Amino acid sequence: MTPSSSTGSKTTPGAGRDELLRKLRERIVGFAASRIQRDAAEDLAQEVLILIHEKYRHVEPLEELLPLALRIVRFKMMGLRRKVVRRGEHTAVPVEDLPLMDGAADPLLLAERRETAARLKQAVGQLGERCRKLLALKLDGKTFAEIQLLLGAATLNTVYTWDLRCRKQLTELMEHKR
Repeated sequence: MTPSSSTGSKTTPGAGRDELLRKLRERIVGFAASRIQRDAAEDLAQEVLILIHEKYRHVEPLEELLPLALRIVRFKMMGLRRKVVRRGEHTAVPVEDLPLMDGAADPLLLAERRETAARLKQAVGQLGERCRKLLALKLDGKTFAEIQLLLGAATLNTVYTWDLRCRKQLTELMEHKR
């Protein structure tokens, strides 16, 4: 069989090689399409044929080309699978399946914020005068050293202690309101 096919390819080298590559392409696409999508299988077949044309030009008979091509296809499919997993494409959700955001705020989130703001306002009203001043100065962006001077504290650690106690008291008042 090998002598006749090599003889045939010598008489009409272009036509014999083209027919051989066409058959090979059909086989490659059929093999790859049984394992992956058809369009990806055709792309893979094209890559394999280019590789065979560039690196394995010396291999002529179909009996040798087919196993070589199928081995290359397997390697390329494994590489494609690794790339898909690496990029996370196998778990990707199509954009068409995602719900569109309407731009409006979530009603539940808005209600929770309103309730929290009301509890905070009521809790701050129950704090002592020094705690309210301390919180106001912190909200104005004052540093602890500046707050020490404004409130007339003896040391900076005193301001830290006041801050800790005020935050703790505020937290307790907020929790009681739930």
